[in-house]
Amino acid sequence: MSDAPSLLMEKDGPIGWIIFNRPEKRNAVGVETWELMPKYVQDLATDDAIRVVIMRGAGDKAFVAGADISQFKDRRRNMADEEEYRRIGARGRDAINALTKPILAMIHGYCVGGGVAIAISCDIRIAADYALMIAKNAPLTMRSAKASVKELLRPTAERDLQHLEKLIADCFNSEDYQEGVRAFAEKRRPQFQGR
Repeated sequence: MSDAPSLLMEKDGPIGWIIFNRPEKRNAVGVETWELMPKYVQDLATDDAIRVVIMRGAGDKAFVAGADISQFKDRRRNMADEEEYRRIGARGRDAINALTKPILAMIHGYCVGGGVAIAISCDIRIAADYALMIAKNAPLTMRSAKASVKELLRPTAERDLQHLEKLIADCFNSEDYQEGVRAFAEKRRPQFQGR
């Protein structure tokens, strides 16, 4: 495991760089990444020499390959943990969204899940090649995820946000979610039961 920070900030003349720095994990984002983001964005926002911010992943394999699943076992075990993770992540995402300087996403390799959300929050996305990965064989979680997407696609005034929160909680509190986390940590195929 590297002692280097999971997020770097560099300045090069008028360009500010935010670099997702976990190439060994395809730059998956974790708690530390989101904790560092507001500080770095604030630094770049208040530096008059910086005219544009570019986000990229370290190495050549990925921009960001989503959330760091290895942290789920300790940091995202259930809905209470997930709510804390969301609070930390929201501060990081809010910092990106509040930056008034142009932000570019320099996308190469994997750009999946949370990586797509980060890229979408940028003003401009320039992509080389990228890949999408699809979860398989997780019936309960997939049902809840699909229902969540359907709810989000409804007109804003018709959305049932309480129902949406319940669907999300169902995903994180499901036995299949716990099995998926354990299987990932143990490097084995999950045995989903649809519960």
